[in-house]
Amino acid sequence: MEKRFNPEHAAKLDNPERRKELPPENILTMLDIQTSDTVLDLGAGTGYFTLPASKLCRKVIALDVATQMLEYLQEKISEQGIANVELVRGEIEQIPLEAHTADHVIASFVIHEVDPLESGLKEIHRVLKPEGKVLCVEWEKKDMEQGPPLHHRLHSGDLSRSFEEHGFSVEQLSFPSEQHYIIIARRRG
Repeated sequence: MEKRFNPEHAAKLDNPERRKELPPENILTMLDIQTSDTVLDLGAGTGYFTLPASKLCRKVIALDVATQMLEYLQEKISEQGIANVELVRGEIEQIPLEAHTADHVIASFVIHEVDPLESGLKEIHRVLKPEGKVLCVEWEKKDMEQGPPLHHRLHSGDLSRSFEEHGFSVEQLSFPSEQHYIIIARRRG
């Protein structure tokens, strides 16, 4: 699929500039993760959020469509001796998990790849427990050198409305930089 991230560019995901601008440990505090929680990281990639989340909760399910990314993440997990991460290959449009599996869902720089968006949002709603939260980090729909092409990006207001239309209450919309935005949305019902 043309919108999907190319795993050959994995190094871009862990670069120090991104960590400075979007420190995963700080961003994860927005979810109020408890030690008994299960966190689902969609498009887990190199483990940018998976690895720090694994220190906060009972279990992290790291989902990615690319086998290459899951293999890369497995190496990191093994190196660090992490025992509470489960790797799952799958697409966000059809998450291969039971309903109400996760207390929280992380979708970092991946929602713009979901096609159709409605299917992905319905799936996130399905796998989240009632009152569970989603942390969504995305590129603002502005022309800039970094990130996906402009026509793949989702405007923060449009994505917030889409979450609201698919059974979520947007609790927070913040802009950690000119290029990025973060949505915290809670599953209704």
